[in-house]
Amino acid sequence: MTDAALLSTLALVLVAMLLSLWQQLRLERDLLVGTVRTFLQLLAIGYVLTFVFKQDRWYFTAGILLLMTLVAAHNAAGKGKKIPRIFWRVILAIGLGEVVTLGLMLSLHIIEGSPRFVIPVAGMIVGNAMVAAGLVLNRFQADIRRQRREVEAALALGASPRQAVEGVLQAAIKGGMLPTIDSMKTVGLVTLPGMMTGSILAGADPLLAVKYQIMVMLMLSSATAISSIALGFTLYRAYFNQAGQLIIPGNSARP
Repeated sequence: MTDAALLSTLALVLVAMLLSLWQQLRLERDLLVGTVRTFLQLLAIGYVLTFVFKQDRWYFTAGILLLMTLVAAHNAAGKGKKIPRIFWRVILAIGLGEVVTLGLMLSLHIIEGSPRFVIPVAGMIVGNAMVAAGLVLNRFQADIRRQRREVEAALALGASPRQAVEGVLQAAIKGGMLPTIDSMKTVGLVTLPGMMTGSILAGADPLLAVKYQIMVMLMLSSATAISSIALGFTLYRAYFNQAGQLIIPGNSARP
């Protein structure tokens, strides 16, 4: 794609702005800021990756992976600000999904250990784990408040904290995993995923692009499952004190 062709895509944003003006949505400024940030952030990471790929040093790669994980955890943790130590709970969940999935792919020689492969793959893993973590947080917080009486009744009947929130926990974990599973069911029929489309546009053989996309879909199923379950099992503990009593963070004393 030429620079002129890239700049011409700004016309698409202009369409969105005009529609916003027409419907008085007042999103013109947000669209402008989003467009500018898209250009600046992606160009910046493009230059950074060019440097890292040329250097081919493990510590540069590790630094980028750490930065991605920290930013993803910070973003997902924002959906549960009142929960004690939520950032550390989220970073543990995302990091675990990243380390296990990426570690398996490297140990099984599915991908090479060079930055050119590790960084893009890790980025997809972390990004999807972040989304899954956010969904788990939203679903768990909403359900635990809605089912508070049922949980307290189960505790009164002798259930452990884990047993009392079993239904809430399972629903939250499913909520984190289902978008990836739904994507797997419809990929190639309803949508052509980004990696596959990008590879084909770059001139890659369609069948080779398909193989890489299958790899991506399967690795994301692993990462989101690990991260969703890990977060769920650390998250519910924040809702009980040492005596096993249910407390809602932000509504009463923290554990």
